[in-house]
Order: sequence, then C-alpha cells, then structure tokens
Amino acid sequence: MFNLIRNEWMKIFKRVGTYVMLGLLVAIIGITGATSKYLDSQTKVSDDWKKNVQTQIAEDKEMLKGNMPGYMKEETEKSIAINEYRLKNDLKPYEKSNVWSYVEDNAYLVMFVGLFTIIVSAGIVASEFTWGTIKLLLIRPISRSKILISKYITVLLYGLSQLVVLFVVSFLLGLILFGGIGESAHLAYVDGAVVEQNMVWYLIKTYLLKTIDVAMMATMAFMISAVFRSSSLAIGISVFLLFMGSNLTSLIAMKFDWAKFSLFANTDLTQYTGFQPPLVKGMTMGFSITMILVYFVIFQVLAFVFFTKRDVAS
Repeated sequence: MFNLIRNEWMKIFKRVGTYVMLGLLVAIIGITGATSKYLDSQTKVSDDWKKNVQTQIAEDKEMLKGNMPGYMKEETEKSIAINEYRLKNDLKPYEKSNVWSYVEDNAYLVMFVGLFTIIVSAGIVASEFTWGTIKLLLIRPISRSKILISKYITVLLYGLSQLVVLFVVSFLLGLILFGGIGESAHLAYVDGAVVEQNMVWYLIKTYLLKTIDVAMMATMAFMISAVFRSSSLAIGISVFLLFMGSNLTSLIAMKFDWAKFSLFANTDLTQYTGFQPPLVKGMTMGFSITMILVYFVIFQVLAFVFFTKRDVAS
C-alpha cells in the first residue's frame, strides 16, 4: 500500500499544474496580507474603546427587536454576549490585526484548498481512463480495491499538505506584517456562554475541523470521477457545490429546518466551536458527524462498486 501511495504522490508532483496551484495559494495568502496591512493603516485606534463597545451592544440589541433569520439572530446574540464579557472583564478588542487574527481570517481560504484538492481528486481516477493507462494499472497483481484506496489516501494527503501550507505561510506572513504573538486569548461563544480559549489551540482546532469540509468535497469529486470517468464533470459539479452548496443551504435554512439534512449544512464543524453559530438552531456536533458519516459511506460505496465492477477489457 505504501508503494502505491508513493507512486500516486509522484504522479501528482510530476504535473506542472500542481506547482501552479501551490503558487496560487501562496499568492492569495500574500494578497490577503497586503490588503489587511493597508486596511490597518487606515484604521484609527479609539481612545475610549468601552464607549464604542457599549454603542455596538445597544445597536445589536435594537437589531434583535426586528425580524431577522435565525442564523443572523444567533450571530447578533454572539456579538452582544462577547462585548458584554469584554466590558465585564476589561478585555480590549483587537482594533488592528495581529498574527493570530490574520491566521483566523485566513481560515476562510480553506475554500481554495478545497478547490485545488477537488481538481486533483477529480483527475486521479478519471485521468487513468483518459490517458488509456487504466489497463496497465489493473493488470498488476494488486486488487482494484487497494488501487482505489491508495488513490483516495493520496488525495487526502494532498489536501492536508495544502492546509499545512496555508496555516504555516499565514502564520509567518502575519508575524512579519503584524506581530502581536503575545496576545493569545480568544473569546468564543459556545452553547450560549462566552468562554476564553487559548488562541493557538483554537486556531489549530479550527483548521483541523475545516479539513472535514475539504475531505468531503474531495470525496464527492472522487466518487463522481470513479463513477463517470470524467474529470471535467467531477470538477464542474464539485466546484459548483463547493462555492454554492453552503450558500444555497443557508438560504433554505432561513425558511426550512430540514436544510440541516443537507451535506453542506454539516461539513463545517467550526460552527460548534464559536467560529460561527450553527446554521439551524438545535443542530449538534453529534448530529453533524452522523450526517457526514452517512454521506461518506454513500460516496465510498458508489465509488468502489463502479470502479471494481467496471469492464475495462474492451
């Protein structure tokens, strides 16, 4: 199995596109750093932060009196609770970026990691059919299941490596541009209460939980690639759902609670760590993990059934 994974890994890094995607990821991190630095230069630090926080609390409470979707209501309640906690404990909010806030903001760039992983995942099976190398691959004395498993593990390792690049480059660039490594307290809003968390552990946990999102999108692309033998179809469908799936689910969730059964309502587990509120009130970590496992099994069964039963002799 190790040799199979190593061979697949070498195939990926023989392609120019792999280095282009890596370069794009680093370039995007650089652009966000330059943008944040510019915005920081335009920000004026307030002499009376408590007054600003009190004003924000009053505005948020006024907003709560109106009609708003459940998701926005949770976000507003979170803002009020955290600001009240700051006043009570004399904790000044960050008015300018520091290394930790920059790394936290870049957690949204995991979407690009997902995009690049989808591209690799969509091609790792389908390209064998496109290039006509599938027969050479399957005549080896190795079961089809092992071949497919090695390709899937390689995809996950590729996505994980991109995530590590995102975290490490964000940290180093944030340290150079903003500093502030000593400010390591994070206020999270979990189960209706504000809790102080260690910032480093919080960020590592956030990035790790976001790997679930990347892994599920890659798994879906992998399944489509194995079933239809078309990398373009797998990339097209998966990228569309990557960018639109969560947005469409959010719109549906404003009206219907059954949106919680959608895959895209459950893949972002940071909604249970204070990064953002749950999409539908009442959702729990256990529920989301169960839904993810159900979709994961369906994707894998389809991929293995079609790949192991397909006739490639003709």
